[in-house]
Amino acid sequence: MTRTIAAHPLTAAAFAPFGDVLDASGPFRLINEGMCRRHHDRARLDFGPGGRAGISVFKAEARALPYNFALVERHPEGSQAFLPMTADPFLVIVAPDEGGRPGTPLAFLTDGTQGINLHRGTWHGVLTPLAAPGLFAVVDRIGASPNLDEFRYAEAFRVVT
Repeated sequence: MTRTIAAHPLTAAAFAPFGDVLDASGPFRLINEGMCRRHHDRARLDFGPGGRAGISVFKAEARALPYNFALVERHPEGSQAFLPMTADPFLVIVAPDEGGRPGTPLAFLTDGTQGINLHRGTWHGVLTPLAAPGLFAVVDRIGASPNLDEFRYAEAFRVVT
């Protein structure tokens, strides 16, 4: 059996329990001789003890809606930011923590101008671009200790618009 969840537009308010929306909205200051708007300090980066910031490039296969999934993961040692390198929407799946296990997931659709930063320990789906080439810069924790927990739901979920 598959349970259905609807994907909603990504907004800072709806996403706040899970992380930060990275976009060029809201207050800014002009820099570079007035030719650039700096939207300052948009994410709470957290690399935990013994970790450091790293930037990786991910190339993920494009998916389509409706989208079925059962696997979610979290990174207990640090935050993880996804910055698309193309102007294409992607699907973001998150779930609240319920006693060390993920609860019922929520799905969000970015608008093609947004990135996200997942707070440390946030349950989330895998990177799910909706168009090729699926290129993302990812800022996350680099360190010697394990930083991945995976969970597979007993029943799959189907994300629809």
